[in-house]
Amino acid sequence: MNKVVVLGSLNMDLVTTLERLPEIGETIIAKQLDYFVGGKGANQAVAASRVGGDVMMLGKIGRDTFGEKILNQLKQEHLNLKSIEEDDKSFTGIANVFKLPTDNCITVVAGANGMVDDKYVVAHADSIAEADVLLMQLEIPIEAVKQGLSIAKAAGLVTVLNPAPFSAAVLDLLPQVDYLTPNELEFSSLLPDSLKELPFEEAMLSFSEQYDTTMIVTRGAKGVTYVQDSQLLTVPTQEVTVSDTTGAGDTFNGILAQQLSRGESLANAISLATAGATYAITKFGAQTGMPTLLDLQAFQA
Repeated sequence: MNKVVVLGSLNMDLVTTLERLPEIGETIIAKQLDYFVGGKGANQAVAASRVGGDVMMLGKIGRDTFGEKILNQLKQEHLNLKSIEEDDKSFTGIANVFKLPTDNCITVVAGANGMVDDKYVVAHADSIAEADVLLMQLEIPIEAVKQGLSIAKAAGLVTVLNPAPFSAAVLDLLPQVDYLTPNELEFSSLLPDSLKELPFEEAMLSFSEQYDTTMIVTRGAKGVTYVQDSQLLTVPTQEVTVSDTTGAGDTFNGILAQQLSRGESLANAISLATAGATYAITKFGAQTGMPTLLDLQAFQA
C-alpha cells in the first residue's frame, strides 16, 4: 500500500504580493513578484510525497523554460515523473496568484493542462490501476477526470476529488468519487436551491444523505468538517500567525490521499491533513511551505 497517483495540473505560479486588489481601471504598485512551481496537481503530489507517499504525477507541460523548471524541481521531491508529457502545441500552464495580507486570489491560464485528454489518461491506465488512491482536481478537462475516475473504480482504487476550480459537472462525477473535498465556497456552489438557505451543518447532512460520497469541507480557521456514519464532525485548527494561504488546500488534499493510501482511518487522515494545512499557512509559497512528517511531529507537539 501507500501508492498515490495524482492526475492534474502543473503550473508556474507568478505570485504578486500587494496590500489590496486594484479597482477597475486603477493601477497600483505591488510589493513583490515571486516565481514558484505550482498547479493543484503538482502541489498535491508534493504534499503527499513529503509525508512519505509513493507518488506518481500524471499531466502535461509545454516544451519551454517554465516546463523545464517544473520538471527539475519536482525531481527533487522524489516523485515518479516518467508519465509527464511535453506538449509541443501549447505552453506550460500559468497561475497568477495575488497575495493579500490575509488571503489570496488566483487566475489560471491552462496551457498544456488543457491538453490532458481522455486518450492521455487511457494511455496511462496501467499506472493508475497499480495505485491505492487516485487524487484529482479540476484544472484539467473534465473528460480526463471522468476517464480517470472510471479507470480507478474499475481497478478498485479509492478516489479523492478536490472540486477546484468549481464546475457544475462535479455532481455527475459523484457516483465514482469516494471523498469530495470542497472548501466552503465550492460546497455552497454544489448545493441545489432547496438546500442553499439551510444552515451549513443542516445543508451538509442533507447533501450527504442524497449522495454516497463522503463530504469533507475545508473551512479555513473554522477547521475541517466531514460526515461519517450520518454524524457531522469537525477537526479544529491550531491558532497560528498566517504568512501565506496559497497551497493550504493542496497540502490538505495531498496528505489526506497519502494517509488513506496507508489504510489510516478517516479521522486520523483528516487530523494529520488539517495539521499539515495549518502548518503550510505559516510559510510563504505553496510547495515551499509544505511539511514533512518530522515538521508535523514538531508542529503538533
